[in-house]
Amino acid sequence: MPGRGMASPPTRRTLVALGALALVALLIQLAGITRYGYFRDELYYLASTDHLDWGYVEHPPLSIAVLALVRALLGDSLLALRIVPALLGSALVVLTGWMAVTLGGGTFAAALAATAAVFAPNYLGTCHYYSMNAIDLILWTLAVLALIRTLASTSLRPWLWLGLAMGFGLLNKISMLWFGGGLFAAMVLTGHRGRLATPGPWLAAAIAALLFLPHVIWQVRHGFPTLEFMHNATARKMVAVPIGHFVTDQLLSMGPANAPLWIAGLVFGLATDVAGRGRLLSLIYMAVFVLLAAGGRSRASYLSVAYPMLFAMGAIAVEPLAAPAGRAWLKPAAIAFVALLGAPLVPFGVPLLPVETFIRYQAALGVAPRTEEHLRLAALPQQYADMFGWDEIVALVARAYERLTPEERAHCRVFGQNYGEAGAVDVLGRRYGLPHAMSGHNSYWLWGPGDWDGSVLIIIGGGRADNAGFFESIEIVGQTRAPYAMPYENGLDVSIARGLKAPIRAVWPQLKHYI
Repeated sequence: MPGRGMASPPTRRTLVALGALALVALLIQLAGITRYGYFRDELYYLASTDHLDWGYVEHPPLSIAVLALVRALLGDSLLALRIVPALLGSALVVLTGWMAVTLGGGTFAAALAATAAVFAPNYLGTCHYYSMNAIDLILWTLAVLALIRTLASTSLRPWLWLGLAMGFGLLNKISMLWFGGGLFAAMVLTGHRGRLATPGPWLAAAIAALLFLPHVIWQVRHGFPTLEFMHNATARKMVAVPIGHFVTDQLLSMGPANAPLWIAGLVFGLATDVAGRGRLLSLIYMAVFVLLAAGGRSRASYLSVAYPMLFAMGAIAVEPLAAPAGRAWLKPAAIAFVALLGAPLVPFGVPLLPVETFIRYQAALGVAPRTEEHLRLAALPQQYADMFGWDEIVALVARAYERLTPEERAHCRVFGQNYGEAGAVDVLGRRYGLPHAMSGHNSYWLWGPGDWDGSVLIIIGGGRADNAGFFESIEIVGQTRAPYAMPYENGLDVSIARGLKAPIRAVWPQLKHYI
């Protein structure tokens, strides 16, 4: 019976189905890969590749190291940047289906689970632009696959692979700790607790800790900036999320059409212990859910990494229902249900539509832009609005730079209020020959002002009175015009400031802004 015994190797039919669905996922991403501009974080990440280190204020180093390699091989065009998460999204589709097979499912279970991964809105959005989150999805899924193997083996080798997946996961995003904590709690609560008395779990933990150690040392050397960042973000940036909203946000972020599947997977894992491992996987999900929900300010997307295993178990739960000959129609019907109901939400994860068309489309569906931060929105949701405005900012900075004398240009720097503005100057400003940017925001503050002498600075945004308090003179060059951008990035002053009133080393500590 599917889902109850040892898994068989995937058949050729299964591999063809997973390959076809992976191609669908890739084609969806390619259709909108360069339609809008750089995402705010992409500009910051690209700038970070010029400052390779064992850590950054918000995250560990792996995603930046990967991007540095991509940039060296392919450049930093939108296509070069975004082909990586697009391919990772296709890999996630295959791994989700593979997980269903590993747990004992057949071709139908693999295809159904993989289809859910193709059309999950969160996965579509996450795999559209470069960030640590697309890598996180893959590393969590690989960790779950390694865990499944460990529970079916008496060898230490699968535990080694689990340790590697968790270690690289930690080097990418500290939230891999949630997986480790959830796994420990789930093992204690199930018959697998006896494994804690064997070397395997501790070998995996030791390997993960060893890989993570360089970042821990970096945190110690820099005064634990990530803890400060997390505290500030929780207290001042993120909105409170009641438990009811957190639950409904799971349904929306993973797609309403996928909800019956993953809920079935959660229940099926608890009730039947799929292949001797389902209960453990369901309890890992529940432990991480409780941890995030209890915080009161977690984003729904934080839990998205845990759904491939629920998709897989849900598909295994459905598969026997379509086994009798008279119910064969249920197989294509179930896959069509997920795909056809998921398709209308694709433009919310991947910008397939021109911007004005998208605005009309979301209005027709009765969808209003939302944010999980203390921010005002305009016509676009935040993930799209953050792809607009950067060219306009950099063009106005270039206009200000042209006003400077040759001597002033030799001493000029640009200051952005946040890493998006500073990153835009560092990445897009190269076409204008602009000097490097600096900022007090997150890792830009750590990178410091360099050898800037305080004589002339082009400032993006900031309050006019505040800017005037730091400099002898302020000349306003103009204001940005970017109606599709986040409202706080539209109508910004771009100013030329001359004569810093105090030494930059005395001023710099006041500019620190970790959030």
